[in-house]
Amino acid sequence: MKSLKTPILPSKLQFVKQHAAHELNFKAICIFAATGFFLDDDTYWKDEACLLPGHDHIFDENNFLIESKPWFKWHYTPKSISFEQALDEYINLFTTITKEQVGENPVILPLSGGLDSRSQALVLKNLNNTVQAFSYSFPGGYPEHKISKQIAEVCGFDFDAYKISKGYLWNDIDELAEINKCFSEFTHPRQMSVLKELKQYQGVFSLGHWGDVLFDRGAPDGIVEKDIIPLLLKKMLKPGGLEFAESLWENWNLEGEFKTYFISRIENSLSKIKIDNISARVRAFKTSQWAHRWTTMNLSIFQAAHPISLPYYDNRMIEFICTIPEEYLADRRLQIAHLKQDKAISKITWHEQKPFNLNNYQYNKSPYNLPYRVFHKIKREFNAVIGNPYIQRNFELQFLGADNDKHLKKYIFNDDFFKLIPKSVIEEFYNKFKNENTVYYSHPTSMLLTFALWNKHFHNK
Repeated sequence: MKSLKTPILPSKLQFVKQHAAHELNFKAICIFAATGFFLDDDTYWKDEACLLPGHDHIFDENNFLIESKPWFKWHYTPKSISFEQALDEYINLFTTITKEQVGENPVILPLSGGLDSRSQALVLKNLNNTVQAFSYSFPGGYPEHKISKQIAEVCGFDFDAYKISKGYLWNDIDELAEINKCFSEFTHPRQMSVLKELKQYQGVFSLGHWGDVLFDRGAPDGIVEKDIIPLLLKKMLKPGGLEFAESLWENWNLEGEFKTYFISRIENSLSKIKIDNISARVRAFKTSQWAHRWTTMNLSIFQAAHPISLPYYDNRMIEFICTIPEEYLADRRLQIAHLKQDKAISKITWHEQKPFNLNNYQYNKSPYNLPYRVFHKIKREFNAVIGNPYIQRNFELQFLGADNDKHLKKYIFNDDFFKLIPKSVIEEFYNKFKNENTVYYSHPTSMLLTFALWNKHFHNK
């Protein structure tokens, strides 16, 4: 026998065989259809498992998984320290981890208008590494790359801005299927549009994934025990996802009801997290579930270009989070206090609170933000009239328009795919996307495309 220890939050998923029938795991696939990610160790197959994070895994002589035991248990053990002490610990730890992870390599830094990559930029600004920053935005969308460029200029980084082109995925969709193994739906990984350009850089990626969850409330203030499951359902179920999963469940003649099964799975996973504080418990659940099965899966695209480093994924960062009082983590307090130590960086627009910055974002409410909102509403409506609609969602680039529609139908309407998902189900949700509510049914449409690619590349292999 042999064993393998997984990090608290792995940067790469590992799939192994286990002793079970080689059959499709239809119930797990229904959860994937509803949420966009698998739960726990689920995969498409009953005899395949994704190694759980923070576990010691035992294998038999044939490399089949036979047992998994947690070596790490999420906890909430807040230290009796001041906010200033917590801030110092955070900055020192963040700097130490970043420095260790990137070493002396050139750094490739994806920048956004948010706080996570901006925090990385502030740390990297004070190191000796060469930094190549980049960002991307939608044509016709909010020019987030302009915020990123300002951050890069303040920090003295080289910077490239990219536009995510309409229908960018169709030329690379088969490559993406091989990269992410169809464990993530296809309209979110915008970096796939610039993968060729990213491969031209030199160095190691420093990625800011999951900082926004670790350094914020896990649940809204005042939430009580009975509200946890409804909250998680609201967070996890994508628009149209429940309806789509229930349709698959019924057509695959599965026992019971999908929603009942889904809730039981959430309850079972949540019960393993022995934390009384609800905010901390929900954060732990989010991290062990969709950080692990959704966020991590999409890291594979960066890994296809260069090695990656993730300061927020480091075991020490997770342990640190478990010891910090919730009131210090809430509302991004630690990150904001860190960034406000640099006056130039703190004055740059915070995308989530645009047009305000870290010094005045508390004014992002009526009547203070009314002029901005009115002006941009008029601007969007004018651009739509002249044929330049405002783009704010990934699927709008990928599914809208005659050419995109032609590509989409080529993948989801074919006889081989009908063997997995009935043609009637595909027609129902495609027609709802086209004729009823494009936004609401964009997720089921994206999942249909994901399943079609999985069926093409992996089902019969």
